[in-house]
Amino acid sequence: MKKIITTLVLSVAMSSQLPAQSLHLSLQDCRRLALENNEKVKTANNAVEKAKLDRQIAFAQYLPKVDASLTMLHLQDQDLLEIGDVVGLHLQTRGTYLAGINITLPLYAGGQLTAANRLASIGQTVSQEQQRKVRMQVIADVDNAYYTLISVRSKVQMLEAYARQMQGLYDQVQVSVNAELATDNDLLRVSTKQNEISYQLQKARNGEQLCGLALANIIGTDFEQTIIPTDTVLYDAMSSQPLSEDFSTRPDLLLLQQQVEANEQLVKKERSNYLPTVALMGSYSYHDNLKLKGELNLPTGTSFGYDHTIHGGSPYALLAVKLPVFHWGAEVKKVKKAKLNLDDSKLQLQQLERSMRVEVRQAVQNVTNAQRMVETATVGQQQADENLRVMRQKFDNQFCTMTDLLDAQSQWQQARSNLIEAQTQLKIYETEYLRVTGRLE
Repeated sequence: MKKIITTLVLSVAMSSQLPAQSLHLSLQDCRRLALENNEKVKTANNAVEKAKLDRQIAFAQYLPKVDASLTMLHLQDQDLLEIGDVVGLHLQTRGTYLAGINITLPLYAGGQLTAANRLASIGQTVSQEQQRKVRMQVIADVDNAYYTLISVRSKVQMLEAYARQMQGLYDQVQVSVNAELATDNDLLRVSTKQNEISYQLQKARNGEQLCGLALANIIGTDFEQTIIPTDTVLYDAMSSQPLSEDFSTRPDLLLLQQQVEANEQLVKKERSNYLPTVALMGSYSYHDNLKLKGELNLPTGTSFGYDHTIHGGSPYALLAVKLPVFHWGAEVKKVKKAKLNLDDSKLQLQQLERSMRVEVRQAVQNVTNAQRMVETATVGQQQADENLRVMRQKFDNQFCTMTDLLDAQSQWQQARSNLIEAQTQLKIYETEYLRVTGRLE
């Protein structure tokens, strides 16, 4: 037993010292996980299901309603007056019951049923568009976090390459110092630059961890797992495709259009309040175990006990018509109020369309500008690469100073950093463009 316990303790201790597990995920993997785990998406999914149920409930108002009833009665015997030759008559209600079934079918409700069903249909459409809006926002958040993580990881890799360059330069200068071809000041300048790069690298690594935590929070994975992006290409041919400013499929616009339509149905529903309603009702009831007891006197002077049980069924049909006559103008005022709400929703729709047009135009401009920034940064990196190569050769041949080489390396770092930022911002702008035009999914 002691050996088993010792083995378990050692296993736990060793597992706690294992490095964090890496999770290799593509952008599509992160989107899928976020849509599966996000609480807002789940709430939107529930809203869609509830809207479907509301539509089924509204449609059920067209159908006949069937109700059943059962009444049991148990009272003391009730004495009755004498009827003819029957004396001592009393009514027994011990175990008397009344069972019935009722059917109600609405024939005309002034358009209320039609308006209610149309409103339920609009509600279902609204819930679906709201679900699509939430999903697109979640995807946009995932893309932003994913590309930011790629950007920071690229900067870490760039700084690591920069640190290796400086280490090689340090070793080279150290050899020159030993050969008395360079001064200690040159070595100190390289060392100072190494410390600066080390500081930047540590900041970048800390930022990488924070970006990984932010992405893990969005997609719902374990914080202890290190996320490794597998999609590292930040610039492709899709970025040069022409951009459309059509936003007719954007959920925000469709939601407000549905609101306008809903207010139109509410006007019809309020107008139906001063129209007649017609309903057909049918019922069948059955009663039993209702007894009459007494003494029956015969002309011969003899008598015997009288006992009679009452039972049977009775169907009936009813046509009910209700017509509002005078309500002090309340129904008319409700219609006017509904029309004002309809006008407000139309004004909101016009304002939203203008705002969306500006937002989409800005998104298109952002993508276009980001494309130009990537092109400029790409040229800048190519020039910085060539400049660093030339300066390296010159320094090796003692045709330039240490300052010139360090400046070339700093320019290379800045050019590479600019390119990473431009490419990342372009991808984020592309996602935002797809979101504001309603085409992200």
